[in-house]
Amino acid sequence: MPFRRERAAAPRKGAAQAKPGGKSAPKPKPDAAATKAQVPEPRPAPPEAGRARSPVPREAPRDARPVPSGNGDLVAVDVGNSETVVGLFRGEELTAHWRLTSGRATADELSLTLEAMLRRAGGAAVSPGFRPAAVLCSVAPSLTLPWLEALERLAGAPPVEVSAESVPDLPIRYHDKSSVGADRIANAVAVRALYGTPAIVVDLGTATTFDCVSSEGEYLGGVIAPGVMTSAEELFRRAARLPRVELRRPERVLGRATQESLQAGVVWGAAGQVDALVRRLALEMKGTPHVIATGGLAPFIAPECETINVVDSTLTLKGLRLIWEQAR
Repeated sequence: MPFRRERAAAPRKGAAQAKPGGKSAPKPKPDAAATKAQVPEPRPAPPEAGRARSPVPREAPRDARPVPSGNGDLVAVDVGNSETVVGLFRGEELTAHWRLTSGRATADELSLTLEAMLRRAGGAAVSPGFRPAAVLCSVAPSLTLPWLEALERLAGAPPVEVSAESVPDLPIRYHDKSSVGADRIANAVAVRALYGTPAIVVDLGTATTFDCVSSEGEYLGGVIAPGVMTSAEELFRRAARLPRVELRRPERVLGRATQESLQAGVVWGAAGQVDALVRRLALEMKGTPHVIATGGLAPFIAPECETINVVDSTLTLKGLRLIWEQAR
């Protein structure tokens, strides 16, 4: 089955901030316009795209940007079992995002973490008048409540919490709609709006999930498989004589040492799993699906796959923004 490919777009460099005007004589008073610093135009976040067997796509720049408060500001949080991704939107633009290690924390600790990240995104973001909206999806029940409390403090109102009930315009064909993960719902909403249908989203995280959206825009279901690192960690734990190895692409499949053999098995084993499952899923769907990879390991594994069309490692955050827009 043919699969379409897209090339990655190179990030645009932002304009540097201009320096203030030179020192003026005491008399007469200088022109006020000459003494003001020019404010740089905000830089749009570049699209993250890639294709199979291409260089690994880089994450969007996370440098400091001025983020004034306003009705278009949104903090989106995707809480996973291994990692938590926080994104700051200004209108439709994702101006900054961060990837954190998921773990138990109080609402106070999370509030301090959010404040520090927003300060890094721009000093205006932590001014007293800054009240962004907030949206949350979580697949870690023990971490959900502290994040809800921290986001409510930041926004001054309860955040939108993603579930099957919060997205009424997404038909879900699962037998039990409430069992569909919030991140899978966000991925389905995003891929339907941004890439078209039919589509398959491959999310490479703690688990490797495959989410299928029909040509009519329905969430059909998919596949849940052990994640790349989850499988590798269990192998290292159970096999006493196998050492832990760095997760990187080996030079060849035929390993001449234990380390090379393990790396080949982990990397190309994961890529082969993705390709095999995508092909089988596509046979059960009408039309030729777009195949979008996301998740923390997508930029690493997707270039080794033959069926991945696009890498978009912030797809879930974009889906959260779309769900928030529908809910307000």
